[in-house]
Amino acid sequence: MELRQIQYFIEVAKREHMTDAADALHVAQSAVSRQIVNLEAELGINLFIREGRNIRLTPIGQMFLEKMQQAMDVIEQAKREINECLDPEKGTVRIGFPSSLAAHLLPTVISAFRKEHPKVKFQLHQDSYYNLIDSVIKGEIDMALMGPLPMQERRVKSEVLFVEKLVALLYSNHPLARKRTLTLDDLRHDSFILSPKGYILRDVVIKACQQHGFEPDVSFEGKDIDAIKGLVSAGLGVTMLPEITLIDSLPRATVKTSITEPEVTRTVGVIIPRDRELMPTELLFYEFLQNFFHTLNEYQ
Repeated sequence: MELRQIQYFIEVAKREHMTDAADALHVAQSAVSRQIVNLEAELGINLFIREGRNIRLTPIGQMFLEKMQQAMDVIEQAKREINECLDPEKGTVRIGFPSSLAAHLLPTVISAFRKEHPKVKFQLHQDSYYNLIDSVIKGEIDMALMGPLPMQERRVKSEVLFVEKLVALLYSNHPLARKRTLTLDDLRHDSFILSPKGYILRDVVIKACQQHGFEPDVSFEGKDIDAIKGLVSAGLGVTMLPEITLIDSLPRATVKTSITEPEVTRTVGVIIPRDRELMPTELLFYEFLQNFFHTLNEYQ
């Protein structure tokens, strides 16, 4: 079994079409077909079901695909480790992040890091909270910026970078819009606009309200921060958001107000896998993150 055969097999399995796979691989279709036939002959079993021009995996082919993808991941990991040991300044960091940290935090940190390490590359993966944890555990990404940190998840190591406040976002004609500070009790009878069920930011807000003795009335839901801001701007309700999501500008026709009683916060930090060591370039960025926010917190 040759590495080229595995590469061709994975591409064909992904596209379910010989010609499309050949185009993606920049080789002749006959070369792809020949390698697949040779691979099946060596294994002594059909990996694909032929259906005219299209093909699809057999059940054994599906199992073989999963194993070969794992094998290719190991090979790519080994190549990365060798390259980064030769020169950590030219490696790649695969980092995940949620939408709440996409607009300000991540660009700021990467920009500061690349001033010192201009040849390091980044692969950025935006995803939901629990998917990011899963991706770090599976090794699909090296680390993830998160808020709040999953302190109870034993398969990852969590490092707090800072603690931030959640603030109220009101539409400009709201009766409380001119108040300098609010309590959670002030919002008890308002309609809330939150993330859908299963999103961690929704859980943070609902838990804070419940601890203060009421269940928030959720009238609308937005899957990302911008959608929530837009619904508040339209006067459809109020929300609570991490202050960092409003750091650059406020949406039109809205006001941001601090919540002082109780103060609602979330931890923001980075998670890394617990069962493997970071590679040299990953470690370079991880240590930079720690030092960057340690300096920032001291200054503040």
